[in-house]
Amino acid sequence: MQSDEQEIRDLVSTWLEATKAGDTEQVLELMAEDVVFLVAGEPPMVGKTPYKEAAQPHPDQPVPDIDGISEIQEIKVLGDWAYMWTEMEVKVTPPGGRPVKRVGHTLSILHKENGKWVIARDANMLVPVTEG
Repeated sequence: MQSDEQEIRDLVSTWLEATKAGDTEQVLELMAEDVVFLVAGEPPMVGKTPYKEAAQPHPDQPVPDIDGISEIQEIKVLGDWAYMWTEMEVKVTPPGGRPVKRVGHTLSILHKENGKWVIARDANMLVPVTEG
């Protein structure tokens, strides 16, 4: 049986792979129904529906290329709850457009539901940076 910490690391890998592949449904499976995302300067995103809407490109726009790296700094498991601190880099490149790179940290709270770890809360502190 895998350790809880390894299962959480696998969740992060799956999230990154599914995001890169444009598989929003797979990403949604990694979230609690009442998930909350906190991003500086934006209202909280509560639940899966707002995430799904934000992740879907507008019908008249092509899908951007999204690539990310997550370096887990700390995982602490406390029964059916855990927290995780990561250092991340995400690059979004619209077709024919210039890439936008964001870097920073996230702090996530995870919950084990039906034997599976899911993201319950996430504070995303990534900021845009210019490459050069």
